[in-house]
Amino acid sequence: MGRSYVVTGGGRGVGRALVERLVGEDDSVVAIELDPSTLDWTEEHPAGSRVIPVSGDAADETITERAADLAEAAGRLSGWVNNAAVFRDASIHSAPAGAVMGLISLNLAPVVTGCATAVRRFLAAGTGGAIVNVSSHQAQRAVPGALPYATAKAAVDGLTRALAVDYGPCGIRANAVALGSVTTERYEGFLEDQEPVEAERIENEINRLHPIGRIGNPEDVAAAVAYLLSDEASFINGAILPVDGGRSVLGQDPEARDAGA
Repeated sequence: MGRSYVVTGGGRGVGRALVERLVGEDDSVVAIELDPSTLDWTEEHPAGSRVIPVSGDAADETITERAADLAEAAGRLSGWVNNAAVFRDASIHSAPAGAVMGLISLNLAPVVTGCATAVRRFLAAGTGGAIVNVSSHQAQRAVPGALPYATAKAAVDGLTRALAVDYGPCGIRANAVALGSVTTERYEGFLEDQEPVEAERIENEINRLHPIGRIGNPEDVAAAVAYLLSDEASFINGAILPVDGGRSVLGQDPEARDAGA
C-alpha cells in the first residue's frame, strides 16, 4: 500500500494536473470537486481505483473528513493540497461589506477547512505530513479589480506561515505556491470569446508579464507541488514559493523598449 493525498478542486485545470502527477504508479489521490461533472474523467483513468472522486464543497468539514477517511483507507495520508478557488470579485466602494467578506470567504474557507482536517489527521496518525496551499502572486502584488481574491490569497500566505510555526515541531510541514498566470479551461475559454486579433494581443501581453516569456501550464504547478510534498523537501517549511515564471520579480519599466527598437 502506497501513500495517499487529498487535492481540493481536483476536477480540472491545475487540480487535475495535481491529481495525475501525485497518483504516480503506487499512490492514491482523493479529488474533491464541487461540480461532480468535472470528475467524470476519473472513471476511466488508468490508475483505476487509486483516483478517488468526492463531490462536495471543500469548505464543508463533512466533505473533507470523508475525503480523509477515503485517503487513509487507500494508503498512508502523506499530503494535502488546498487548490480549490473561486474567481468572483466586487468593488468595496459599491458592494456591501458583507458581500465582499463573503467573496473573501469563498477562497479562504476551503483552505482553512482543508488545513484543519489535514492537521488533525496527521496528529492522530503520529506520522507527520505535508500541506501545500495554492496561493497567487496577487497576495503580494494585487491587480486592479480583484480585491476579494487578493485579500484571500494574502490570508492564505499568512495561514501557511502560522501552520509551519505551530505544527512544524509535530512533523507537519506547510508551504504554499504563489502562481502567476496559468493556462486553464477558464483562460482558454476567455481567449476563445475574443476576436482573433484581440486574443493575440492579450496572449502577447500576458506572456510579457512573465520574464520566462510564456504563461504557465498546470503541469508546471504540479511539479512544484509534488516536490514540496516529497521527502526531498523535508527541510522546507513555511515557504511561499513563486511558481510564476518570474512575474513577481518583474518591475515594469516605463522606459523599456523592445530589443532592437
